[in-house]
Formats: sequence, C-alpha cells, structure tokens
Amino acid sequence: MERPHTGRRRNEAAREAIIDAAIGLLQEVGYEGFTIERLARDAGVGKQTVYRWWPSKAAVIAEAVGTRAQHTIPLPDTGTLAADLREFFETTFRQSEDPKILSELKSMMVASIENPEAARPFYDFLASRRATLKVLLERGAARSEVSADADLDFLTDLAYGLLWYRGLVGHRPLDDEAARKLAGALVAAGAESRK
Repeated sequence: MERPHTGRRRNEAAREAIIDAAIGLLQEVGYEGFTIERLARDAGVGKQTVYRWWPSKAAVIAEAVGTRAQHTIPLPDTGTLAADLREFFETTFRQSEDPKILSELKSMMVASIENPEAARPFYDFLASRRATLKVLLERGAARSEVSADADLDFLTDLAYGLLWYRGLVGHRPLDDEAARKLAGALVAAGAESRK
C-alpha cells in the first residue's frame, strides 16, 4: 500500500521507510538482486517517490549504508588516544566483520564504481568516517599524544586502508587483535615527528 503524501513530515517518513527497506532488501538479495521496483514495494511507496530522491539503485544503496554506519559507530572519549582508537576500531571492525554489514559495504563500493555520478553519498559516507577518526587524532594532538607536525590525513588513510583491504580481500580478520594493533601503530606513528 502506497503511503499518502501529506506534506514534509510524511515525505520524511517515506524517505526513512525507503532507507530501512533498502537495508533489508540489500541484506536479503544483495546488490545484484536489488531493484527499485522491489524497494518501492517494500517501503510502501511508488517508484517515482524513490526516484525523487535518488537517481539510481547505486545512489540509494550508498546513502542507506552510509546513514546506518553513521548511527551505529559512536565517537569514544576515554581520555587517552590509545583507548579511544582501540574502542573506535573494535566497534568499527566488529560491525564490518558481520557478514550482512560486510556485504553492504561491498555493495556500496560496487555501486560507487558502477555508477560514479551517483557516488556522492558513498564519498560523503567515507568523508564522515574520516572526519570522525580525525577528531580522535586531533584530541590526541591537543593532549600532546600526537606530534604537532604529524600528518593526520596520512594516519587516517593508514587506518581505513587496513579496514577496506581486509574487508574487501578477506585474507585476515577484522578482529579485536587487529583493532588493538592498528590503534598502537597509529599512536606510535602519530608520536613521531616528520623528518
């Protein structure tokens, strides 16, 4: 049954229903089986409502997965960089090791490659995750746990390079041990000055 369109509040409710349905559909059938027709039916809206906000399935998948990740990985504040990073990576890695979540992340990557013009939500998602990690590094710098001349963007790339490589290739787990080692490596790298 299609949802009635009764103004801005109803439109936002329809948009949220589409995001929720997109996650459910992606988990059920994966990227290849994902269709706008099925998405609209599962969300209780018309196809035109989906296309009003997203030009393609790639765009809606990228935004749905990005929105979910932003709400499920908190920003820790333990008082030390090492503990903040460890907690952040443990939470991130545990979520990424969930087969359903890993499938979503891979689908988001595929969607952005398949349809570059619709990849903005994916890049926004990546930028928000990078910004979150950078906040932790900046806090560490404010507490003199990170060198004043440390390259925070490079440290961020190191962290997400491990996550995406292990997540996409799957040769080693994204487990608590990997989270602890990565946190320690970033703290050590951040404490060193650029020569």
